[in-house]
Amino acid sequence: MLLVIAVCGLLVAMTTVLHYEVLRGLNAALPSLPVPKRAKLLIVMIAAFFAHATEIALYGAALYVLVTYLGAGSLAGSAGASLANFLYFSAETYTSLGFGDLTPVGPVRLLAGAEALNGLLLIGWSASFAYISMEKFWRG
Repeated sequence: MLLVIAVCGLLVAMTTVLHYEVLRGLNAALPSLPVPKRAKLLIVMIAAFFAHATEIALYGAALYVLVTYLGAGSLAGSAGASLANFLYFSAETYTSLGFGDLTPVGPVRLLAGAEALNGLLLIGWSASFAYISMEKFWRG
């Protein structure tokens, strides 16, 4: 259980720093970028999407390693425990979609809860950044 708690802390820190750096880079680069203002909004959305996809992949890979190699639980469901299924589970958890066709069992349940909360916060952060960008670049 201590291992899962440590991985939770590490992933929350890593994803937060990654998200911060993507948004900081956008904030610094967008004003001087030689593209139409409305195209800058498209860049914001694409960059946010790739940041979230990378964060989902980090959680999915961590879950895969914890379950497959470190015995910190399992992923129950009819689909099996492949890397693709861990990434799928991570995406539905991060976005709080939660179909329920795959279920974490054992200590990795804590990581699933941390991922859902972290995803909610980071998605909200992206939404507020997109709104601020729209305020800046919508007209023009």
